[in-house]
Amino acid sequence: MATTLTDGRRRRGEQSRRAVLGEAVNLASVEGLDGVSIGTLAERTGTSKSGVVALFGSKLDLQLATIRAAREIYIASIIEPTLRAPRGIARLWSLCLTWLEYSRGRTFEGGCFFRAAAAEADSKSGPVHDALVAVDEDWIAFVERCVLLAADDLPALRDPKLLAFELIALMDAANSGSLLHGTDRAYELAEAAMHDRLLAAGADPDALRSGRR
Repeated sequence: MATTLTDGRRRRGEQSRRAVLGEAVNLASVEGLDGVSIGTLAERTGTSKSGVVALFGSKLDLQLATIRAAREIYIASIIEPTLRAPRGIARLWSLCLTWLEYSRGRTFEGGCFFRAAAAEADSKSGPVHDALVAVDEDWIAFVERCVLLAADDLPALRDPKLLAFELIALMDAANSGSLLHGTDRAYELAEAAMHDRLLAAGADPDALRSGRR
């Protein structure tokens, strides 16, 4: 009986934790991680402040847990679908389109969680900054890896790291432009620019037809 009660409390605690983190990632994408407070989340989830504290501890612990939860969503929304595409130009192009759709579809209410968080934390120091840097370094490495795996399909490619940087910059510009202007035009321009950049690197036009709007 005691084990059953303990398991039930654990399940309820985990459900509460997921509910609070679900609100936290969306709130942070709009208000930034500094806007993620125990009081605000308690109000938005109908949980007591003491209940949120019991789940996460300090505000810093809550912010770090929010970053981890957002990373899991990011992996499920972008990394995993991209890896299902065949290696080479098909995977690289899939990555570009998947990222644009992730931002366009507002997986997070405020666009890309990590672009919003980075803009707020880039000039600061501390555990939150370090956690965001680690996520960003993993993301850059993933894009660079996709470019390297597509190198045989890009005979005019000169610098894989530069191409990865350019693609990421176009993603970021599309995300921020769409939020500022409230239209999809930035996504259309980013997709066209990515398409042209891959063609300039030697991609077969037929390999880039899939997914174009």
